[in-house]
Amino acid sequence: MTMDTPGGTPHLEAAASPGQEQVVRRICARVAGPVAGADVHVASLPLGGVQVWLDGSGHRWRFYHRMARELRLAGWHTETGPDRLLLLGWSASCLSHRARMLGAALSGRLADFDRTAFTAVMLATRLRHRGFPAGDLAAEVEAHCRESLRWPARLADLRGLQRRSSLESLRLRLAQVAGLEAKVGRRCGEHLALAGKVARLVAGGAPASRPAFAPQGGPARDLWTEAVAPRDLPFGRAPGAPQRSVSAPRAGLTERLVGVSVPNMDTSEDGLGGVSAVTAP
Repeated sequence: MTMDTPGGTPHLEAAASPGQEQVVRRICARVAGPVAGADVHVASLPLGGVQVWLDGSGHRWRFYHRMARELRLAGWHTETGPDRLLLLGWSASCLSHRARMLGAALSGRLADFDRTAFTAVMLATRLRHRGFPAGDLAAEVEAHCRESLRWPARLADLRGLQRRSSLESLRLRLAQVAGLEAKVGRRCGEHLALAGKVARLVAGGAPASRPAFAPQGGPARDLWTEAVAPRDLPFGRAPGAPQRSVSAPRAGLTERLVGVSVPNMDTSEDGLGGVSAVTAP
């Protein structure tokens, strides 16, 4: 079922989108949290669409409105009732809103790599002071950054969903949203790769307990320099350009953050001429 216009007449599809119930259950369970998420039930409606309800009577209205807001962000038209939530199909206005939100994320938070680097340095330093295992530090920092970015969880909820419509206008919007989601997914992968790299540097180069995160479609880019504005690179060097032979290149913002957060440690046996784990410029 699709909704061609807000408040318009629903257009019934021959069958529901494959994987729709599983995706709706994942979204609603994430919004409801670990406690109420176990009580989420999803079932198909006879003429298309999905109904969602919670067991128990405590705070159901609040959960239904939170679920409806997240489902509308995914592009569906929803109706909230006193005892259940109805998902009635794709909405042109909701899909347009999702496209705007994805575009805003690309030009806003996901364009700010300095913030990710700063967050990773501060969190990794605090965890190290608490005695957190160095081998698990990168995974913990990546998990925190993944939660703060929010979009990785939202995109993961949609896995297995085949989005389709019999209306040409909605098919165009669905294609636009899919393209933006691919860009957001790659950008999130770059942020997580940067966070893991910074965390390993704060840990003194300790090997990760699991393979480092790499976005789908290829290895992670060299975000050490790409996360820094061109003016912060040594002599204005563009990312990927060969580095000039200089005696003391100026460090970028991320390097300086790590440098001031990690104490120099003498690793030589005699205590003379030791090499620090990270040397602040």
